[in-house]
Amino acid sequence: MSALSLKNLSVTLNGSKVLRKVNFAARAGQLTGLIGPNGAGKSTLLRAAIGLIPFEGTIEVLGRAGGARLALARNIAYLPQLMEVHWPMTARAIVSLGRYPHGGFFETLTMKDEAAIDNALKAVDGLKFAGRNVLSLSAGERARILLARALSVEAPILLADEPVASLDPEHQLKVMSVLSGLAKKGRAVVIVLHDLTLAARFCDTLTLLDQGRVVASGSAEAVLTPENLKNVYKITAKRGKNFIVPWAVAR
Repeated sequence: MSALSLKNLSVTLNGSKVLRKVNFAARAGQLTGLIGPNGAGKSTLLRAAIGLIPFEGTIEVLGRAGGARLALARNIAYLPQLMEVHWPMTARAIVSLGRYPHGGFFETLTMKDEAAIDNALKAVDGLKFAGRNVLSLSAGERARILLARALSVEAPILLADEPVASLDPEHQLKVMSVLSGLAKKGRAVVIVLHDLTLAARFCDTLTLLDQGRVVASGSAEAVLTPENLKNVYKITAKRGKNFIVPWAVAR
């Protein structure tokens, strides 16, 4: 059974069809990469999955359709693409917000909450600046703290929209390893990626979107074919085992 299942999902925004009868599934124990060019509908798919925008079709979470907001927040952790923070809070306080679905804003953090926060900070290498004002952090440090907030939820499903976009190579690899490790421990992890080498190396399965439709789904070898790269991305690439490097604009 899929942890997250989208069936015939369509989304219309401002009069434009962004997703067109998309079928998508994320399974527990797998790291699923959602890939495609700009405007393909990747972020829209994640936003629809957690009910942030109207949609047509069916969405099932852990085998059930819909659900109360609080239950949904416990079952799905979400890291949005725009990683903005406007409050002068400590980094640790930002991470602690991920525990809200388990208690509430005005509840005292339990030992379990504190452990979840510590584990999340360790996972993103963030303990060393946990006490700093989050507004004083670099863009990459802030991105790691916001990922830690999502990790602290400890939800069975994690949706992350470009979680490594602003990170240096070291932390890109560390974060991808963390996300892969979460999947191996039984969670369903879905990430939007533009880096095809990271997608090919770390993801158990890929779904390629273009113009609101699923073009291909499966292993990196099956999805990142020369034909798909040319037709969808308009590129050619150099490739080897578990890596692919965009090389030239296709002619």
